[in-house]
Amino acid sequence: MKQVALLGSTGSIGTQTLDVVRQNPDKFSVFMISANNSADLLIEQARAFRVPHVVICNPDKFQQVKDALPGVDVCLGIDAACALVQALEVDVVVAAMVGFSGLKPTLAAVRAGKTIALANKETLVAAGSLVMGEASRCKAPIYPVDSEHSAIFQCLLGADGNPVKKIHLTASGGPFRTWEKEKIASATKAQALKHPNWDMGAKITIDSATMMNKGFEVIEAKWLFDVDASRIHVVVHPESVIHSMVEFEDGAVMAQLGCPDMRLPIALALAYPTRLPLEGKRLDFGTLGSLTFAEPDRDKFPCLQLAFDAIGRGGNIPCAMNAANEAAVAAYLQDKIRFYDIPEVISAIMAGTPFIQQPSLEDIFATHEEAYAQALRRISAL
Repeated sequence: MKQVALLGSTGSIGTQTLDVVRQNPDKFSVFMISANNSADLLIEQARAFRVPHVVICNPDKFQQVKDALPGVDVCLGIDAACALVQALEVDVVVAAMVGFSGLKPTLAAVRAGKTIALANKETLVAAGSLVMGEASRCKAPIYPVDSEHSAIFQCLLGADGNPVKKIHLTASGGPFRTWEKEKIASATKAQALKHPNWDMGAKITIDSATMMNKGFEVIEAKWLFDVDASRIHVVVHPESVIHSMVEFEDGAVMAQLGCPDMRLPIALALAYPTRLPLEGKRLDFGTLGSLTFAEPDRDKFPCLQLAFDAIGRGGNIPCAMNAANEAAVAAYLQDKIRFYDIPEVISAIMAGTPFIQQPSLEDIFATHEEAYAQALRRISAL
């Protein structure tokens, strides 16, 4: 029986993680759950899974949660989450918080030597070198939850130590894959939130529409698999059946296939090396039809190139890029800016950020704060 600490239980990954737990009550119990704002769902989850420790990060929601859960240890804030993920009882920490706020508790879990099921992209985007260095030092295994990185991980299990020549990172292309650039320029929030294949939270869905999400995944792959970004190839695969591929020196390519269902990589990360039985749709190759592939259009989706530029420069620039993106996406979701204002804001902040080649953790937090503030000023000017 593994005890699970779940950071971000009310989001898309969090709720699907709890579904995996529900299907495997003999394998997992939930030690802690956390959320930022969704108090009602957090309360419901705590009751359904008899969770002994609950963290709510919004102080305005604390009393509501505490009053609704008598007998439960209800705590307030990120620092409480950091302490709980380090508890001796915890076996695996699912890092499913969205945004830069996930870095601090994920790093706390890493430093406690916990097994990490990593879904929080920003942890490695903003501080990949620091996090992977600490994971190595503290002997904390990190198993990817992103479907693409889980696919790469699974392919590498069959590599028998052979070196990787190239990683082919698949992308659905998002809701605007077939749109002309002029039409994308006037895309509404509602249109951008209609992802064709995946059910995700609003922020990640917008990141998919801009293809910044895929840029983040390039940076993640670099750190997770110790592969230079120049050997990571993004390919648009709208069916989302092949979740990524690994190419070897002899030209052989290994791929991992499956239906678009995030519970599969979640379950593997939780139970590795065991594959758990799961309810859900299975691939039917007799009716699958054709699989298509194309190069991404970096003119229509400049955020992808910005991510390659950021990891090419290195240092604290990916952190600044992430902060600017968080601010710009939030503004777009509030109808304050247009779609192509998002890459414009990111580009400007990246260009104006003082470069630190080997940032400390304090440098990372300072870069995030300053870049976010600069992005807000840029957005106000727009």
